[in-house]
Amino acid sequence: MASRTIVIGDIHGCYDELEDMLAEVRFAADDRLISVGDLITKGPKNREVLERFMSEPQFSAVLGNHDLALRRKWNGEKVKLKDSQKTTKKELKKDKARYVAYLNSLPFMVDLGTHLVVHAGVRPGVALHSQTSEDLTELRCLGKKRSARDGIPWYEVYDGEKVVLFGHWPSPKPRRGKRAIGLDTGCVYGKELTAYIIETGEFKTVPARRSYDGS
Repeated sequence: MASRTIVIGDIHGCYDELEDMLAEVRFAADDRLISVGDLITKGPKNREVLERFMSEPQFSAVLGNHDLALRRKWNGEKVKLKDSQKTTKKELKKDKARYVAYLNSLPFMVDLGTHLVVHAGVRPGVALHSQTSEDLTELRCLGKKRSARDGIPWYEVYDGEKVVLFGHWPSPKPRRGKRAIGLDTGCVYGKELTAYIIETGEFKTVPARRSYDGS
């Protein structure tokens, strides 16, 4: 079997479902797994998820907004954490130095040539090198408030050269635009964990074992 690039939606500490997905796709030694970010917070096994990504050279990730919030807090910035982020911060306190070093190493985007992996979105018509970290980790709709859920979704307008694979905005099924695919299908809320195999265009899903967050 040829090597594959598997892009996975928001994990949010759902380690058991991550393992279920690896079994579902029959993850092989020459495959590559890329997370769209939000590896941690809200779910029950944030430490296990981080350790898996930190120990596997085949695994990589972009920064999600929750990952970034903890990174900024640990780096001494004045950041007001959400309750779920505070809980995760306490959970990871013992090995803080290792985890912040890992989060500091994560990029805001991974360019795969034909595809681009980001957490939230990209501004249509803006060059990739000019995209802001706020848009890359928070963007949903076009307008004054990038995190708003009402308005024109960025992916309905985006028609760039690269197909953008993103997360951040949970939906029962993958969100689809002309040149964008959203992979957050709400695993941490009791729905599904979704992955996309670039070489074949296949979607793979595994059910959440339960709901971990009621928000």
